Amino acid sequence: MIQRFIELGEGYSDIYELTELIRVNKHRVHRLIRFDTTINTIEKTSLAVVFRPATPGKLMPIYICREGITNPDITPNQRYDLFHTVAEELELAIHNLSVKDSSQFEEKDLYYQYLIGILRMNRYIPHLQ
Repeated sequence: MIQRFIELGEGYSDIYELTELIRVNKHRVHRLIRFDTTINTIEKTSLAVVFRPATPGKLMPIYICREGITNPDITPNQRYDLFHTVAEELELAIHNLSVKDSSQFEEKDLYYQYLIGILRMNRYIPHLQ
């Protein structure tokens, strides 16, 4: 199984897209993830959804809005509220992880490999078979 991040943007329309992907594909949702990080002393949050592979595919997509949201524990905000609302509507848990920020990696692909490793280590996604 291939696990790959698909990055959306940081704006409201991107969060709307993420929440709509969750609603439309609720039967495929594997996990909702919140990644918290600190960038230059500013607390930021990335929101992601992990989908089960489409039949008969072998791709486990992970859609993410990367580091564009203020940490809602520090400053409540509407972007996180939209994500939280869809989680409540569908009775899904949001799994929270603290991670390094993406600027600590030379390439975005290395950052996503790091996140996949963390998700596997915490058993939020399966190891490759």
